Amino acid sequence: MGIGFLLALGACNSSDGQIAQTSYDVTVQRTQDGVPHISAADWSSLGYGVGYAQAQDSLCTLAESFVTWRGERAANFGADGTVSWPSSFGTPTNVDSDFFFRSVIDDGAVAQFRAEQPKRLKDLVAGYVDGYNRYADRLRAGDSPGAHAACTAAPWVTHITADDLYRRFIAVNLQNSLALYVRSVAQAQPPGAAQAAASLRRYAAWPAPGHGMTVKGKSGIGSNAMVFGAAATRNGPSMLFGNPHWYWEGPDRLYPMQLRIPHQLDVAGATFLGVPVIMLGFNENVAWTHTVSTAMRYGIFELSLVAGAPTRYRYDGNEEAMRAVPITIQVRDQTTGALAPLTRTLYRTRFGPVVDLSSLAPGLGWSTTHAYAFADVNLNNPGTISNFLDWNQATSLDDFISIQKRNAAAPWMNTLAIGRNNPNVWYADIGAVPGVTDALAAACTTETGRSVDATMPGLPFLDGSRGACNWTSFTLPGAVSAGRMPVNAMPSLERTDYAANFNDSYWLTNPKAPLTGFAQVLGPTGTVQSLRTRLGDQIGSQLMGASGGVQRTVLEQTVLGSTSMSAQLFLQPVIDSVCGTNTVAVAADPSQPDQTQAVNIEAACAALRQWDGTANANSRGANLWEDFWGWADWAGTLRYTKPFDAAHPLVTPDGLDTTNPAVVKGLAEALGRAVLDLTAYGIALDSPRGDVLYIKDGQARIPLYGGCDVQGYFTVTCSSNPLGPQGEPMDSNGFGNSYMQVVSFSADGPQADTMFTTGVSEDPASPWYRVSTRIYAQKTWTPFPFSSQALDSMPNVTKTVLTGTRTSQH
Repeated sequence: MGIGFLLALGACNSSDGQIAQTSYDVTVQRTQDGVPHISAADWSSLGYGVGYAQAQDSLCTLAESFVTWRGERAANFGADGTVSWPSSFGTPTNVDSDFFFRSVIDDGAVAQFRAEQPKRLKDLVAGYVDGYNRYADRLRAGDSPGAHAACTAAPWVTHITADDLYRRFIAVNLQNSLALYVRSVAQAQPPGAAQAAASLRRYAAWPAPGHGMTVKGKSGIGSNAMVFGAAATRNGPSMLFGNPHWYWEGPDRLYPMQLRIPHQLDVAGATFLGVPVIMLGFNENVAWTHTVSTAMRYGIFELSLVAGAPTRYRYDGNEEAMRAVPITIQVRDQTTGALAPLTRTLYRTRFGPVVDLSSLAPGLGWSTTHAYAFADVNLNNPGTISNFLDWNQATSLDDFISIQKRNAAAPWMNTLAIGRNNPNVWYADIGAVPGVTDALAAACTTETGRSVDATMPGLPFLDGSRGACNWTSFTLPGAVSAGRMPVNAMPSLERTDYAANFNDSYWLTNPKAPLTGFAQVLGPTGTVQSLRTRLGDQIGSQLMGASGGVQRTVLEQTVLGSTSMSAQLFLQPVIDSVCGTNTVAVAADPSQPDQTQAVNIEAACAALRQWDGTANANSRGANLWEDFWGWADWAGTLRYTKPFDAAHPLVTPDGLDTTNPAVVKGLAEALGRAVLDLTAYGIALDSPRGDVLYIKDGQARIPLYGGCDVQGYFTVTCSSNPLGPQGEPMDSNGFGNSYMQVVSFSADGPQADTMFTTGVSEDPASPWYRVSTRIYAQKTWTPFPFSSQALDSMPNVTKTVLTGTRTSQH
């Protein structure tokens, strides 16, 4: 593949006026599953190797994503299409996507972000750009015939620049805040302004932290994480289990790699496409992982408008004009190919962009009296990627903690970590969080905000007419910058036994030492915990209670066990209460409850009676239970004999109230609907889980295991596509277990077993396509070859030496 090919000669000046490094020299070694181990003598060469490797594995996704982040989708793909895969910003139309990104991540935002980055990160970026461009050039020149056939000839596969990477970094920041409101930003217009009807779409509900999904039975972009200290491993080394539930495709999928610069960097783990640092993983001294935090990262300001002037608002007794920002994009006619300009004027305030929230709740649109501005703490958070880079180089757990507290830059995640020769474990939700104390919220929440609090508790929804309410301008003692929560006001925990998070709040990080007393903006306490959290606590307690404490092999087997907490708690009560009859009356269309039909449930009950309560690939009954529980949860008919008790939050609610006729009727209808669903799609009621849940490898299917969050699966493998004749394929719109790691430390360094579910390469022509997925399907953990000696001893390792000349700027 053109090894040693030299790019065009000639040095260039960097953006800060210094002479840039002129050459690259990097080695990329790949193991049998394709994971790249990238070694270089300097930061620019390392970035060169990362850019080349990521393009080699994911060129089509990256190229389309750079088009998206530039705001050029409509010019390339037409007005009304959407992105090819789900991601953190959803699936808006191309027009709305373009206006959003051109508005929010404009040239000024990129320049400011770039200016605040350390030199080593700028060097990584410059190298990445040249490495990516080199691969694209060589592919176009005929190297690797057949590779990336879906996009090789596409005109939108172009060279990238450093600014493209900085746009990508800012997009990472906004994943759990402004990116959830793309349409609300892109469609915000003053009263009476014309709006293209074809571009209007509606949210079903308020976007929730953790990327909660609203499809029946399909909820739970998030993660599992557990760390065990010396007290839990019986004086053995601390141990970390990390299991992000994340996208299986698109730019936000996790990409594994190892990065080395002698005497400066040696780190392995995973990152997003387009990011040249490790976001979660391990080095010689620390291991860390993340889960999605419940803390709000943004707020809404209610603006009181000047009568007759809907683009002017009052602030501390004065009138202020919104800043009109005209944006023109190009839109391609999909029939003629012609480009035509389309202009929209969007508006900004001192708080942030104006948003139209009318599609989320009645009365939250832009009227003649009120408008709403969005304040995102991560729009001014330039330290995210450099914080990860600092962690990549951490020398101890104490150093790792100091970095987190010093930068407070984590944009939307909890962090759990362990260190070499350290008996402790660490948890923290320390990062970029609005500096909204409960006292400020009490004094400044508007009447509308109090109504919103019922569905979005903790969301700062404040009076934008008073400077005393403007948290974006405050610098609280101990905060790293204006608008931020002080570090000592955010939750953290360091112990010798145990810490965990499963996407509920910080409250029960360790149930023996609940964390309380923090501002509501950081997440709730004393509230119902998810079934997955309850199962996770049960798993952790069982592991620690075993003779000898937590054992690696038992941990690795248990976390892939595919048990359903809903089945563990409620399968038998459902059978006992519903299966005493042969038929149930079911409204096939829930919107017409009076039009029922009789459904025979005998076979369904037989399937549930013989089901083992797991969603292993060969388990029979899991497919039926998933659809049944999705309907039961959606219908809201579940009632319990033991309601939630905050004093016993991990064992309540419990006991289905099967003495209540309405509950029994609801359960029976849910089971009947599940029978109708599976029968209509030609799926046997006792079909093996892997017949329905699978991923394609050419014409073959790889049977998978696990389920969705709503059903209380700890092992999450979930398609957000609705169940259909093809089952629930993970080839598109899939999420769940992604990059998984179990890490401890010995005298020789990190001892890591890893698992990568989606495959390193997305290209069907690649020798590494679906290799990792087949390993995952067999539940086989792979020891990670961290040292050079371990890597060299692996079979079938390939080596590519890349040299070239610097052509890009920072």
